[in-house]
Amino acid sequence: MLSHEEQSGASPERLNRAGEDYLKAILLLQRRNGSVRSLDIARLLGVSKPSVSVAVKLLREGGFLSMDEDKHIQLTDIGRETAEAVFEKHRVLLECLISLGVDPYTADKDACRMEHIVSPETIDRMSAFVNRGKEKCIITRKKNTVAPRRRSS
Repeated sequence: MLSHEEQSGASPERLNRAGEDYLKAILLLQRRNGSVRSLDIARLLGVSKPSVSVAVKLLREGGFLSMDEDKHIQLTDIGRETAEAVFEKHRVLLECLISLGVDPYTADKDACRMEHIVSPETIDRMSAFVNRGKEKCIITRKKNTVAPRRRSS
């Protein structure tokens, strides 16, 4: 997650893969349920509640999370920004892999691994490539659309 030296001051560069996975899971749970508890995270990630407790503690100390008196977990601003960046990487990678013909299940698993190591430049280029392909499809569909024939009177 974070080393003891790195726990002061939130910085996305200080997170490892597990930390990013936890932040992304919390973001998804917040979007789906509104509030997040440790048990929700454990169920989503398939890990034990004690593992979640350790991760949440480190992420709180790192400035990525906060917890209210009812034990609901919230992302801080930097936590949300980091989670959204990881989520966007995953989305672009998933879309790109599927467009290459990779089956969705495999593409999702691969995107989960790749999202942690791919550079921002690569993601930007892949996003532009995928979006260009969509635009091309829209243009092609528009060109192939046949206008209704007018009746001659």
